[in-house]
Amino acid sequence: MSAATTRSRTPDRLCAEAVDLARAAAEEAAAPGVVGEHVELVSEGDRVVTHFFECMELGYRGWRWAVTVARASRAKIVTVDEAVLLPGPDALLAPEWVPWSERLRPGDMGPGDLLPTDAEDLRLEPGWTGEDEPVAGSAVSEELAELVEAEDAEVTAGGPATLLPPSRGSISAIAEELGLGRARVLSRYGLHTAADRWEEAFGPKTPMAQAAPAACVSCGFLLRIGGSLGQAFGVCANEFSPADGRVVSLAYGCGGHSEAAVMPRPPQPAPPVIDETRVDPFPLRPASDSGSVPVTEDESTAELGHS
Repeated sequence: MSAATTRSRTPDRLCAEAVDLARAAAEEAAAPGVVGEHVELVSEGDRVVTHFFECMELGYRGWRWAVTVARASRAKIVTVDEAVLLPGPDALLAPEWVPWSERLRPGDMGPGDLLPTDAEDLRLEPGWTGEDEPVAGSAVSEELAELVEAEDAEVTAGGPATLLPPSRGSISAIAEELGLGRARVLSRYGLHTAADRWEEAFGPKTPMAQAAPAACVSCGFLLRIGGSLGQAFGVCANEFSPADGRVVSLAYGCGGHSEAAVMPRPPQPAPPVIDETRVDPFPLRPASDSGSVPVTEDESTAELGHS
Protein backbone atom coordinates (compact mmCIF):
# COMPACT_ATOMS: atom_id res chain seq x y z
CA MET A 1 0.00 0.00 0.00
CA SER A 2 1.48 3.35 -1.01
CA ALA A 3 1.79 6.40 1.20
CA ALA A 4 -0.58 8.33 -1.05
CA THR A 5 -3.30 5.71 -0.56
CA THR A 6 -2.83 5.83 3.21
CA ARG A 7 -3.07 9.64 3.25
CA SER A 8 -6.26 9.59 1.10
CA ARG A 9 -8.07 7.36 3.59
CA THR A 10 -7.20 9.63 6.53
CA PRO A 11 -9.47 12.70 6.64
CA ASP A 12 -7.72 16.02 6.49
CA ARG A 13 -7.93 17.73 9.90
CA LEU A 14 -8.91 21.17 8.66
CA CYS A 15 -11.46 19.79 6.23
CA ALA A 16 -12.92 17.50 8.87
CA GLU A 17 -13.34 20.42 11.27
CA ALA A 18 -15.19 22.55 8.68
CA VAL A 19 -18.63 21.30 9.79
CA ASP A 20 -20.15 24.76 10.16
CA LEU A 21 -18.92 25.75 6.70
CA ALA A 22 -20.48 22.61 5.20
CA ARG A 23 -23.78 23.21 7.06
CA ALA A 24 -23.97 26.78 5.81
CA ALA A 25 -23.46 25.56 2.25
CA ALA A 26 -26.17 22.92 2.66
CA GLU A 27 -28.66 25.45 4.06
CA GLU A 28 -27.89 27.80 1.19
CA ALA A 29 -28.58 25.04 -1.33
CA ALA A 30 -31.73 23.84 0.45
CA ALA A 31 -33.46 26.07 2.99
CA PRO A 32 -33.00 26.84 6.69
CA GLY A 33 -34.60 24.22 8.92
CA VAL A 34 -34.47 21.28 6.53
CA VAL A 35 -30.81 20.45 7.19
CA GLY A 36 -30.57 18.15 10.20
CA GLU A 37 -27.77 16.82 12.34
CA HIS A 38 -24.31 16.00 11.09
CA VAL A 39 -24.22 12.26 10.32
CA GLU A 40 -20.69 11.44 9.22
CA LEU A 41 -17.76 12.48 7.09
CA VAL A 42 -15.92 10.57 4.39
CA SER A 43 -12.45 11.21 3.03
CA GLU A 44 -12.59 11.48 -0.74
CA GLY A 45 -8.86 12.02 -1.23
CA ASP A 46 -5.98 14.23 -0.17
CA ARG A 47 -7.46 17.30 1.56
CA VAL A 48 -10.97 16.46 0.24
CA VAL A 49 -13.74 15.54 2.73
CA THR A 50 -17.51 15.09 2.29
CA HIS A 51 -19.80 15.96 5.21
CA PHE A 52 -23.26 14.33 5.42
CA PHE A 53 -26.25 15.97 7.12
CA GLU A 54 -29.74 14.59 7.71
CA CYS A 55 -32.48 15.84 5.39
CA MET A 56 -35.56 16.92 7.36
CA GLU A 57 -37.66 17.76 4.31
CA LEU A 58 -40.88 15.78 3.91
CA GLY A 59 -40.82 13.18 1.17
CA TYR A 60 -37.05 12.63 1.44
CA ARG A 61 -36.88 10.12 4.25
CA GLY A 62 -33.40 8.64 4.53
CA TRP A 63 -31.83 11.21 2.19
CA ARG A 64 -28.77 13.22 3.21
CA TRP A 65 -27.20 16.52 2.24
CA ALA A 66 -23.64 15.90 1.07
CA VAL A 67 -21.24 18.85 1.11
CA THR A 68 -17.71 18.31 -0.18
CA VAL A 69 -15.01 20.67 1.09
CA ALA A 70 -11.37 20.87 0.09
CA ARG A 71 -8.24 22.96 0.55
CA ALA A 72 -5.18 23.53 -1.52
CA SER A 73 -1.77 22.15 -0.63
CA ARG A 74 -0.13 24.10 2.22
CA ALA A 75 -3.23 26.32 2.48
CA LYS A 76 -5.25 26.76 5.67
CA ILE A 77 -8.44 28.06 4.04
CA VAL A 78 -11.11 25.39 3.40
CA THR A 79 -13.51 26.03 0.50
CA VAL A 80 -16.75 24.39 -0.57
CA ASP A 81 -16.52 22.14 -3.60
CA GLU A 82 -20.18 21.11 -4.08
CA ALA A 83 -23.42 20.50 -2.17
CA VAL A 84 -25.91 17.88 -3.33
CA LEU A 85 -28.79 15.83 -1.95
CA LEU A 86 -28.01 12.09 -2.07
CA PRO A 87 -29.96 9.01 -0.95
CA GLY A 88 -28.70 7.24 2.15
CA PRO A 89 -28.64 3.51 2.86
CA ASP A 90 -32.28 3.56 4.08
CA ALA A 91 -33.55 6.21 1.68
CA LEU A 92 -37.02 6.03 0.22
CA LEU A 93 -36.40 5.63 -3.50
CA ALA A 94 -38.65 5.35 -6.51
CA PRO A 95 -38.83 1.90 -8.11
CA GLU A 96 -36.32 1.09 -10.79
CA TRP A 97 -37.24 2.55 -14.12
CA VAL A 98 -38.70 0.05 -16.57
CA PRO A 99 -38.93 0.79 -20.32
CA TRP A 100 -42.41 1.44 -21.61
CA SER A 101 -42.23 -1.61 -23.85
CA GLU A 102 -41.93 -3.80 -20.74
CA ARG A 103 -44.55 -1.89 -18.73
CA LEU A 104 -47.20 -2.12 -21.43
CA ARG A 105 -49.97 -4.62 -20.74
CA PRO A 106 -52.89 -5.89 -22.86
CA GLY A 107 -55.72 -3.39 -22.75
CA ASP A 108 -53.54 -0.31 -22.07
CA MET A 109 -53.94 1.13 -25.54
CA GLY A 110 -56.73 3.61 -26.13
CA PRO A 111 -58.16 5.48 -29.13
CA GLY A 112 -55.45 7.42 -30.91
CA ASP A 113 -52.55 5.59 -29.23
CA LEU A 114 -49.72 4.32 -31.42
CA LEU A 115 -47.65 1.26 -30.52
CA PRO A 116 -44.42 1.11 -32.56
CA THR A 117 -42.82 -2.30 -32.96
CA ASP A 118 -39.11 -2.90 -32.73
CA ALA A 119 -37.25 -3.68 -35.92
CA GLU A 120 -35.88 -6.81 -34.24
CA ASP A 121 -39.22 -7.93 -32.78
CA LEU A 122 -39.06 -11.71 -32.40
CA ARG A 123 -42.79 -12.02 -33.06
CA LEU A 124 -42.36 -10.81 -36.65
CA GLU A 125 -40.30 -11.87 -39.61
CA PRO A 126 -39.84 -10.39 -43.11
CA GLY A 127 -42.66 -11.07 -45.54
CA TRP A 128 -42.44 -11.79 -49.25
CA THR A 129 -41.37 -8.64 -51.06
CA GLY A 130 -40.58 -10.05 -54.49
CA GLU A 131 -37.05 -8.67 -54.50
CA ASP A 132 -35.56 -12.10 -55.17
CA GLU A 133 -37.90 -12.78 -58.07
CA PRO A 134 -36.16 -12.57 -61.49
CA VAL A 135 -37.50 -10.08 -63.96
CA ALA A 136 -40.20 -11.55 -66.18
CA GLY A 137 -38.68 -12.65 -69.49
CA SER A 138 -35.09 -12.45 -68.33
CA ALA A 139 -32.62 -15.19 -69.15
CA VAL A 140 -32.49 -16.30 -65.52
CA SER A 141 -36.24 -16.50 -65.16
CA GLU A 142 -37.26 -19.94 -63.92
CA GLU A 143 -40.21 -20.18 -66.29
CA LEU A 144 -38.12 -19.19 -69.29
CA ALA A 145 -35.39 -21.68 -68.33
CA GLU A 146 -37.96 -24.48 -68.23
CA LEU A 147 -39.34 -23.39 -71.61
CA VAL A 148 -35.85 -23.34 -73.16
CA GLU A 149 -35.11 -26.80 -71.83
CA ALA A 150 -38.43 -28.18 -73.07
CA GLU A 151 -38.02 -26.69 -76.57
CA ASP A 152 -34.30 -27.54 -76.74
CA ALA A 153 -33.62 -23.92 -77.69
CA GLU A 154 -30.85 -21.46 -76.97
CA VAL A 155 -31.14 -18.13 -75.21
CA THR A 156 -29.62 -15.37 -77.29
CA ALA A 157 -28.16 -12.19 -75.91
CA GLY A 158 -30.55 -9.32 -75.66
CA GLY A 159 -32.61 -7.28 -73.31
CA PRO A 160 -35.90 -8.35 -71.80
CA ALA A 161 -37.74 -6.54 -74.58
CA THR A 162 -36.50 -9.05 -77.14
CA LEU A 163 -37.53 -12.07 -75.04
CA LEU A 164 -41.10 -13.26 -74.83
CA PRO A 165 -42.01 -14.20 -71.27
CA PRO A 166 -44.13 -17.29 -70.85
CA SER A 167 -47.70 -16.76 -69.84
CA ARG A 168 -48.04 -17.20 -66.12
CA GLY A 169 -49.97 -15.82 -63.15
CA SER A 170 -48.59 -12.95 -61.15
CA ILE A 171 -46.71 -14.22 -58.10
CA SER A 172 -47.17 -10.91 -56.35
CA ALA A 173 -50.93 -11.15 -56.78
CA ILE A 174 -50.91 -14.65 -55.30
CA ALA A 175 -48.74 -13.45 -52.43
CA GLU A 176 -51.17 -10.63 -51.73
CA GLU A 177 -54.08 -13.08 -51.75
CA LEU A 178 -52.30 -15.34 -49.26
CA GLY A 179 -51.40 -12.41 -47.03
CA LEU A 180 -47.66 -12.67 -47.69
CA GLY A 181 -47.23 -9.33 -49.42
CA ARG A 182 -46.79 -7.42 -46.16
CA ALA A 183 -43.45 -6.06 -45.04
CA ARG A 184 -43.44 -8.38 -42.00
CA VAL A 185 -45.55 -11.36 -41.08
CA LEU A 186 -46.05 -13.38 -37.92
CA SER A 187 -43.05 -15.54 -37.05
CA ARG A 188 -43.24 -19.01 -35.53
CA TYR A 189 -42.31 -17.54 -32.16
CA GLY A 190 -45.11 -14.97 -32.42
CA LEU A 191 -47.50 -17.72 -33.47
CA HIS A 192 -46.67 -19.83 -30.42
CA THR A 193 -46.88 -16.95 -27.95
CA ALA A 194 -50.29 -15.93 -29.30
CA ALA A 195 -51.53 -19.51 -29.08
CA ASP A 196 -50.31 -19.75 -25.47
CA ARG A 197 -52.21 -16.59 -24.50
CA TRP A 198 -55.42 -17.74 -26.13
CA GLU A 199 -55.08 -21.20 -24.63
CA GLU A 200 -54.66 -19.72 -21.15
CA ALA A 201 -57.63 -17.33 -21.47
CA PHE A 202 -60.10 -19.62 -23.27
CA GLY A 203 -58.66 -23.10 -23.09
CA PRO A 204 -59.69 -26.48 -21.72
CA LYS A 205 -58.09 -25.86 -18.30
CA THR A 206 -60.33 -22.90 -17.40
CA PRO A 207 -63.12 -23.42 -14.82
CA MET A 208 -65.75 -22.59 -17.45
CA ALA A 209 -64.49 -25.31 -19.78
CA GLN A 210 -64.27 -27.84 -16.95
CA ALA A 211 -68.00 -27.39 -16.21
CA ALA A 212 -69.14 -27.18 -19.84
CA PRO A 213 -71.41 -29.88 -21.25
CA ALA A 214 -69.34 -30.18 -24.45
CA ALA A 215 -66.36 -28.64 -26.27
CA CYS A 216 -66.45 -25.82 -28.81
CA VAL A 217 -65.37 -28.15 -31.60
CA SER A 218 -68.94 -29.49 -31.73
CA CYS A 219 -70.70 -26.13 -31.13
CA GLY A 220 -72.69 -24.53 -33.91
CA PHE A 221 -71.65 -21.03 -32.81
CA LEU A 222 -67.97 -21.68 -33.57
CA LEU A 223 -66.53 -19.82 -36.54
CA ARG A 224 -63.52 -21.52 -38.11
CA ILE A 225 -60.40 -19.50 -38.88
CA GLY A 226 -57.91 -20.10 -41.66
CA GLY A 227 -54.24 -20.93 -41.48
CA SER A 228 -52.47 -23.31 -39.17
CA LEU A 229 -54.18 -21.80 -36.11
CA GLY A 230 -57.51 -23.03 -37.47
CA GLN A 231 -56.52 -26.54 -36.40
CA ALA A 232 -56.71 -25.54 -32.73
CA PHE A 233 -58.72 -22.29 -32.48
CA GLY A 234 -61.87 -20.61 -33.69
CA VAL A 235 -64.01 -17.54 -32.94
CA CYS A 236 -67.08 -17.72 -30.71
CA ALA A 237 -70.24 -16.17 -32.21
CA ASN A 238 -72.67 -16.74 -29.32
CA GLU A 239 -73.71 -13.36 -27.91
CA PHE A 240 -74.62 -14.93 -24.56
CA SER A 241 -71.30 -16.72 -24.16
CA PRO A 242 -68.51 -15.17 -22.04
CA ALA A 243 -66.19 -15.72 -25.02
CA ASP A 244 -68.34 -13.93 -27.61
CA GLY A 245 -66.07 -12.48 -30.31
CA ARG A 246 -62.97 -14.04 -28.73
CA VAL A 247 -60.53 -16.57 -30.13
CA VAL A 248 -61.24 -19.80 -28.26
CA SER A 249 -59.59 -23.18 -28.22
CA LEU A 250 -61.49 -25.99 -29.88
CA ALA A 251 -61.28 -27.79 -26.51
CA TYR A 252 -62.88 -24.84 -24.68
CA GLY A 253 -66.54 -24.93 -23.75
CA CYS A 254 -69.25 -23.08 -21.87
CA GLY A 255 -72.91 -23.36 -20.96
CA GLY A 256 -73.89 -21.63 -24.19
CA HIS A 257 -73.11 -24.69 -26.31
CA SER A 258 -75.52 -24.95 -29.22
CA GLU A 259 -76.54 -28.47 -28.23
CA ALA A 260 -76.67 -27.95 -24.47
CA ALA A 261 -80.45 -27.23 -24.38
CA VAL A 262 -81.42 -29.93 -26.88
CA MET A 263 -82.69 -32.53 -24.38
CA PRO A 264 -83.85 -35.96 -25.53
CA ARG A 265 -87.62 -36.56 -25.34
CA PRO A 266 -88.73 -38.79 -22.47
CA PRO A 267 -90.12 -42.15 -23.59
CA GLN A 268 -93.92 -42.21 -23.88
CA PRO A 269 -95.68 -45.11 -22.11
CA ALA A 270 -97.71 -47.41 -24.30
CA PRO A 271 -101.49 -46.93 -24.12
CA PRO A 272 -103.33 -49.47 -21.92
CA VAL A 273 -104.84 -52.52 -23.65
CA ILE A 274 -108.33 -53.55 -22.47
CA ASP A 275 -109.52 -57.03 -23.30
CA GLU A 276 -113.29 -56.80 -23.52
CA THR A 277 -113.80 -60.41 -24.62
CA ARG A 278 -112.69 -62.01 -21.37
CA VAL A 279 -114.25 -61.89 -17.89
CA ASP A 280 -112.27 -62.47 -14.69
CA PRO A 281 -114.48 -63.64 -11.79
CA PHE A 282 -113.89 -62.02 -8.37
CA PRO A 283 -115.56 -63.44 -5.23
CA LEU A 284 -117.66 -61.02 -3.23
CA ARG A 285 -116.64 -62.66 0.07
CA PRO A 286 -113.20 -64.10 0.72
CA ALA A 287 -112.88 -67.77 1.53
CA SER A 288 -112.26 -68.81 5.15
CA ASP A 289 -108.89 -70.25 4.34
CA SER A 290 -107.63 -67.20 2.45
CA GLY A 291 -106.22 -65.47 5.53
CA SER A 292 -102.66 -65.48 6.87
CA VAL A 293 -103.62 -67.58 9.94
CA PRO A 294 -104.70 -71.19 9.35
CA VAL A 295 -108.20 -72.26 10.36
CA THR A 296 -108.40 -74.13 13.75
CA GLU A 297 -111.15 -75.90 15.54
CA ASP A 298 -109.78 -75.10 19.07
CA GLU A 299 -112.45 -73.22 20.99
CA SER A 300 -109.87 -71.53 23.28
CA THR A 301 -108.20 -69.83 20.39
CA ALA A 302 -111.56 -68.99 18.87
CA GLU A 303 -112.43 -66.92 21.95
CA LEU A 304 -109.36 -64.75 21.33
CA GLY A 305 -110.75 -63.74 17.95
CA HIS A 306 -108.61 -65.93 15.76
CA SER A 307 -110.36 -67.49 12.78
